[in-house]
Amino acid sequence: MVLDADAHLNDEVFLFPALQNKPASSWGVKVKERLKIVTPYLGKFRPTVGQCCHQCTPDSLGKTLGQKTASLGFQNVLAVDETQIRYRGWLVRRVCCVLFVSGCSVSPSPAGDRLDRVRQSIRVQEALCEEHAAPPGPGHQGEGSRLPPHLSSLINTCISPGFLRFGCWLCLKTLGSVFSSIQVNLNHVAALHRASQQGSPLVYVFMRQSSLDFVLIPLLLFTQNLRVPYTFCPQQMNCSWLRSILQKVGVVFLPPNVPTEDDAELDDLYSPTMTALLRELLCEGQALSVSVCRETGRGGQWLARIRQIIEEGVVPDVSLVPVGISYDSIPNTGIPVGLGSLFRRLLAALWSQPSSSLRVHFAQPFSLKETCATGRCRVDGWRPLQELLLPAVLYGRTEEVVGQRKMSWILPSHYTPELVQSERDLSTALTLHLIYSTTSCMAVMSTSLVATLMLHRHRKGVHASALCRDVAWLTEELLFRNKDVGFGGSLPEVVCYALALLGPHLTIISTASRKDIFVIPRPSMDAITSLSIPTQIVTHSFIAEAVGACAVSAMLSEVACSGVSHRVRSGGPRSEEVRGDMEFDVALCETQLTQRSLQLYHLLPPGFIPPCQSSQSFALEAVDSLVRCGLLVMEEITRDTPVCDSWKRHVGQSWRTMDDLYNSDSDCEEPEARSYKLSQPSQCPEMLFFLCSMLAGHLRALCWATEGVQYLTTPMPVAQCEAVIHLHLCSRANQDKQYESCTEEVARIAVRTLTDLGVLVEEPLGNGTNLAVSPLFLLPDNTQKLQRFITQYIYS
Repeated sequence: MVLDADAHLNDEVFLFPALQNKPASSWGVKVKERLKIVTPYLGKFRPTVGQCCHQCTPDSLGKTLGQKTASLGFQNVLAVDETQIRYRGWLVRRVCCVLFVSGCSVSPSPAGDRLDRVRQSIRVQEALCEEHAAPPGPGHQGEGSRLPPHLSSLINTCISPGFLRFGCWLCLKTLGSVFSSIQVNLNHVAALHRASQQGSPLVYVFMRQSSLDFVLIPLLLFTQNLRVPYTFCPQQMNCSWLRSILQKVGVVFLPPNVPTEDDAELDDLYSPTMTALLRELLCEGQALSVSVCRETGRGGQWLARIRQIIEEGVVPDVSLVPVGISYDSIPNTGIPVGLGSLFRRLLAALWSQPSSSLRVHFAQPFSLKETCATGRCRVDGWRPLQELLLPAVLYGRTEEVVGQRKMSWILPSHYTPELVQSERDLSTALTLHLIYSTTSCMAVMSTSLVATLMLHRHRKGVHASALCRDVAWLTEELLFRNKDVGFGGSLPEVVCYALALLGPHLTIISTASRKDIFVIPRPSMDAITSLSIPTQIVTHSFIAEAVGACAVSAMLSEVACSGVSHRVRSGGPRSEEVRGDMEFDVALCETQLTQRSLQLYHLLPPGFIPPCQSSQSFALEAVDSLVRCGLLVMEEITRDTPVCDSWKRHVGQSWRTMDDLYNSDSDCEEPEARSYKLSQPSQCPEMLFFLCSMLAGHLRALCWATEGVQYLTTPMPVAQCEAVIHLHLCSRANQDKQYESCTEEVARIAVRTLTDLGVLVEEPLGNGTNLAVSPLFLLPDNTQKLQRFITQYIYS
């Protein structure tokens, strides 16, 4: 974390035009009147985010650490004025956006003879010969060597300067009506300029959140005079004329009449053709932009193809750039499929009032060759989840199983089928690492803080004054964890801005008698699921503490079930009213805490932990994090002999030579197991419940999904299985009023986890895969054991 030298650098970062332009509501005025004396401290500390992994890419990290640059602040790319162009005057201010777009540098990229080069590549020729059952050779270059029209159109994608300038001008005007600001870190932009001058092509990798993600990265790079990348968009565009226009600005869609990305990969010609296209683009020095999906792992096939090209030596190296895109509220957008829908979408955007903002962080570029070729990114410790957890779930075994969870569904076998298993595992590790890197460099927005507090700490409602204090506390905790925040200004303005954006999902009660308003989440499925989406970035920041807290909760619930008594302070109010003053006269063994944390670690979805970090080190970190934040204190053990009194152990022992230096008595002694107790500050139990609640939605969905496998009577496709589980999650959510556990994303993650656990088994069927219940879990006892194993981590 670093402190900005100039606290007032780029004041527009800390302003909210959408909030200032609209008239203040009555509850907003009451919040500001109530908390006028709060010192505005947000935005002073600027953590250093986006650094590459010190273990996998130490050389790339060392290049940046040796460079000392001053803080350049942030820039709002939508705020285009005459200071950014060479001309001045009244008329210039009216057309400054057009002049700015015309003055940006563009590197044209015509298609040329790229189609012929792709068609003549060895991969494509072999795939064509296999499809037409003809042996490869110079005599077979006729009809059989021609690519289908739907693939040839993808190869002819180019970047036209005229279409690119017009498209960026239209995007600036349209996005200016949707967002109040789009902030980009100028220090990150300067690092991209230095990386582009080193000769290696840049590959931008971002997390799929909205269709606007595919527009933002080319737009930002264009406005910063960087090379606009070819964007691989895994979506369908049925409008032929709009597809042809977007292909002239470097957008590569799915082939026509192919609904999904999985269907495209099933084509035997698609994978070799796309690999050959990537090869030609990288040989030309073009930049690329690909996306990855956290719950399905889709997008990893592009990284596998790029890594394969590097290993072949066609291109010396590429620089991977994780990109974190943070929204105040993720827009519900889709690609228009017709002329009417396109114009309706544009008119709605132009007539709407800008209400939210977003921030984009470009992480430090790092070498792909350094990551993969040096062997620093290790995948030799991967083991199936069944081997890691089923012995403890079904048979209660306590011995520790060393290894990390293997996620084969990140890169299925029909994606890049030419890869061997070791190369596939390395590509999977690279995909998981980039999922973690893109999530780590995302900024935490104000809506994420307020939604997290409303869902996990103040589910029954809270007054605005208490909410502001908690926002200030949570912001400091995030800054201490080297997490950047995407807001600033005085505390009342930040809270009012977040409440205004989250207003449709909250109930705000304001009375004339009191100056303090009361805020409570709406008890509906749409409201709770909408609030749960922005909380994921905060959970990612507190994942070690959350896992450790769930492990403590599991051990405390085991103690409560075993009959061990606890004391409640007598002579006071009822026990439920002094929940923070409970004292448990039990000691929590460090070994058991670490074991519980390790087991819960294997149930986490991808993206929380980098694959280069071992599961044992994370489990130890989870326990240590609770000690650092004050939830646990080490229990003092009384000794008959002082620790410093080592005379009795050494009496009568002979002196050792230097050769026996490492053969000391301390090596023969078993280390004493440490134990911890729950500390007793007033906020300690509430903090424990707050951390446990962060993972309760995922664990509860996993428990409900285990219960719902009884409805999978026959083998069915993966999509149909996910739909059945999602329907069951919605039914249980309506029954228990726990709506954050019933989203489609949670259902997909639960199905993947149950497949890795062996509850569901894959049965190949033609070009697809069916899922069926394993015979082991057709027994009700085994299903109940798994449910009890998951439920122990859920605080209720």
